[in-house]
Amino acid sequence: MTVLNSLAEDDSAFAQRQDDDVIQRRCSYSGRFAPSPTGPLHFGSLITAVASYCDAKAHAGTWLVRIEDTDIPRIYPDSEDHILACLDAFEFESDAPIIFQKDRLDIYENVIQKLKNKNLVYACQCTRKILGSNAIYAGTCRDLQLPFQDQAIRVKVTDQGICFEDRLQGKHCSNLKKDLGDFVLKRRDGIINYQLAVVVDDYLQGITHVVRGADLLDNTERQIWLGNLMDYPKLTYMHLPLAMNNQGQKLSKQNLAHPLDLKQAPQLLQHAIHALGQDPVEIDRPSVMLAQAVSQWDISKIPHSTKLDGIYL
Repeated sequence: MTVLNSLAEDDSAFAQRQDDDVIQRRCSYSGRFAPSPTGPLHFGSLITAVASYCDAKAHAGTWLVRIEDTDIPRIYPDSEDHILACLDAFEFESDAPIIFQKDRLDIYENVIQKLKNKNLVYACQCTRKILGSNAIYAGTCRDLQLPFQDQAIRVKVTDQGICFEDRLQGKHCSNLKKDLGDFVLKRRDGIINYQLAVVVDDYLQGITHVVRGADLLDNTERQIWLGNLMDYPKLTYMHLPLAMNNQGQKLSKQNLAHPLDLKQAPQLLQHAIHALGQDPVEIDRPSVMLAQAVSQWDISKIPHSTKLDGIYL
């Protein structure tokens, strides 16, 4: 048995014991909407929710919701409640119970331990002050064999190209060794990195298709690398163009994007469907509007760019 197959089998067995209520039987299409509660949902979040939902349902697939809250210190007060309220107001229905990553830390720790056992990760004592402005990690601690306690944990990468064909953005490639270097899976303060948690949960939930914003496009090769290390099935990606504010910045919590007005759910839903280039739907209950949007869903009409022109909210 190879190292990778052994790792995948161990993870699968662990997941079956710990997470039988969450793991979904892998189907031809299983998508997800995975917001982070670092602030209230905004119009850009709605675009992602609509696109991921419509694409899944148009393919007769399942659509799941996951709250990506491993970065516990950055959780914005009441933002998880706001996310759930938005899902209700816009009448999105997850096909499985919503999971919260902060409740799954033991699963991620188990995966890290298996990576340690296979010598695929190492402890790193480098601080931001030591690294300075270097964007590419030079592997300073790779061969030091430092103890893991109270240190960051980095995964080893190799000098090879990773490419994938994005359904909207086309071919995208990166050589992690040259473009990034070994990257962090767990921070010195114990916080599990997004890159690890998202890969593990996509696998455990049986996700096959990822639809998300183009701001996450450059994360994809890292996630493909981790998936390959653990011999997880390959995923299909579609990165959506981003809604912008009137300063030309992407809508985000950091840029103080306006929270979704739940009293205007039908109007905002209509606007999001239009922003995605889809045929118009009539104002109605959100569930009725979503059903109509699914019936006429056509990804060829989504702008093939990384930014949406004229969307300033």
